[in-house]
Amino acid sequence: MTMEKLFHLRENRTDVKTEVMAGITTFMTMAYILAVNPGILGAAGMDSGAVFTATALASMIATLFMAAFANYPFVLAPGMGLNAYFAYTVVLQMEYSWQTALAAVFIEGVVFVVLSLTNVREAIFNAIPMNLKHAVSVGIGLFIAFIGLQNAKVVVDSATLVSIYSFNGSVTAGTFFSEGITVVLAIAGILITGILLIKNIKGNILWGILITWGLGIICQITGLYRINPDLGCYSLLPDFSNGISVPSLAPTFMQLDFKGILSLDFFVVMFAFLFVDLFDTLGTLIGVASKADMLDEKGRLPRIKGALMADALGTSAGALLGTSTTTTFVESASGVAEGGRTGLTAVTAAILFGLSLFLSPIFLAIPSFATAPALVIVGFLMMTSITKIDFGDYTEAIPAYIAITAMPFMYSISEGIAMGVISYVVMNLVTGRASEKRISPLMYVLAVLFVFKYIML
Repeated sequence: MTMEKLFHLRENRTDVKTEVMAGITTFMTMAYILAVNPGILGAAGMDSGAVFTATALASMIATLFMAAFANYPFVLAPGMGLNAYFAYTVVLQMEYSWQTALAAVFIEGVVFVVLSLTNVREAIFNAIPMNLKHAVSVGIGLFIAFIGLQNAKVVVDSATLVSIYSFNGSVTAGTFFSEGITVVLAIAGILITGILLIKNIKGNILWGILITWGLGIICQITGLYRINPDLGCYSLLPDFSNGISVPSLAPTFMQLDFKGILSLDFFVVMFAFLFVDLFDTLGTLIGVASKADMLDEKGRLPRIKGALMADALGTSAGALLGTSTTTTFVESASGVAEGGRTGLTAVTAAILFGLSLFLSPIFLAIPSFATAPALVIVGFLMMTSITKIDFGDYTEAIPAYIAITAMPFMYSISEGIAMGVISYVVMNLVTGRASEKRISPLMYVLAVLFVFKYIML
């Protein structure tokens, strides 16, 4: 069977080369999860090697589900934020075992499968007004740009919450040639990627990652960049000294513990996983699909049921393998920005996740300062959706503005959606505009549920 028959490339105005390039780009921007997830879940007492293998396998399986069920260029992996909640809140703070936490993730995935089969998640997606959908795209753009700048340490914690990295301070502290030089490289990478974009160079985002990484390797070889593990500055050269081996999955595989699942605390934990995963996924699908012009004239995403089912099954499969909630990654926007439009993009990324099991030294050597420029430039591309928001109608524009600002400031896609929905319903009700706009009854239900969540959680 040809690629055309499998993925309908001509119908989606794309080709094999574009899709493969998009898949590689998406993978490169999110390969950090292979290094980060074992560290975070390792803090919960899980075997880091097993978590690495589980992360790669769960990402590959869930992403193949996305390609098979929906033919969309979205890539899935264990979600950032959800893994931190799993390790630091559920296990270390609430003192559940990681086996019980995996059980909560598994049950959440099963609930998602049911919600997907009953059209609840699709109905929620369709109920959100078009202006809010555009706002979600813009908010995600700001959010991932912020993540990129943080990952590269261009933006750092300070007395004013955040500020720019202090080069003078790094010279004084003697850390310029480790931490400081990576900030310089990240800023250079943003400029390089921007210039490649302006020049309309094919694969500009992927080239930006590779060029920035290459500049870092040159700096390491010449002594401008010095390894300092205490500052998170590791060798930029792949390390094959331990050979090629796949860490055993045995310590985490099928290690779920269902004791105590009927307790109120367990329900709260499961609901928290459920809420964040549901609205992070919906937000990512809304934002990325809107930017790629995949939504129809009514703002609906064709084949969304398949996309949501892939997400739900991926979560349950990931829990069985031994990792936290698997979800659609916002970094999928980088592949879409490269022209990815079909499941071939997802299949390419899935294959790379599979290969990463055997070539982990290469993928784990990609530094965050090299992927940061990709996130910043993709953030810019997603920001352009702001021109589609109707700023002439304040009952549309103000909730959109609230949703946009909430995402980066509250560091959460789901919180941005919650704030946007609540403000949209309240403003239109109080000003008497609700009836003329024919707001979906589900929007009222969502607004009440969001308010209830803030009161109870």
